[in-house]
Amino acid sequence: MLDGGCLCGAVRYRYHGALSDVMACHCLECRKAQGTPFVTNMAIDATQFELVSGADALKSYESSAGKHRVFCGNCGSPLYSRLDSLPDVVRLRLGSVETPLPVQGIATHIFVEDKANWWHINDTAPQYARWKV
Repeated sequence: MLDGGCLCGAVRYRYHGALSDVMACHCLECRKAQGTPFVTNMAIDATQFELVSGADALKSYESSAGKHRVFCGNCGSPLYSRLDSLPDVVRLRLGSVETPLPVQGIATHIFVEDKANWWHINDTAPQYARWKV
C-alpha cells in the first residue's frame, strides 16, 4: 500500500495495488508541468487508486488531446496523469508518494530526444528517443 498527497495536505490518496517500474519521462510537456528536468512516474491500476480526501481541491489540465494532468488546485502539486484511451491506468507522480517505495531507481527513460541539454543521465537504465517500445 502507498500513501501520498499534495504539498498543502488538501489532497490525500492511497494505492492498494501492485507496483510497476519507475519511468522517467524527459518530454518537454512533463518538464514544464513539473518544473524539473524529468518526471518520475509509475503506471498503476486505476481501480486500486483511492482518493481519501480533497476531491474538491483537484484540478485537471488537458495538456494534449486525451491526456489529463491532475494536480492540487490549492498548492499546485502534480499528483497523476491519465489518458482517455487507457481508463484503467493512472500515472502516479512519485514525488507525491510518502510511503517508502520497495523499488530501486529508474527502470526506463523515455523521450530522451527532448531531454534538457543541461541534464546528464548517469544510470544504466534503457533510454528511448520517444515512447518506450
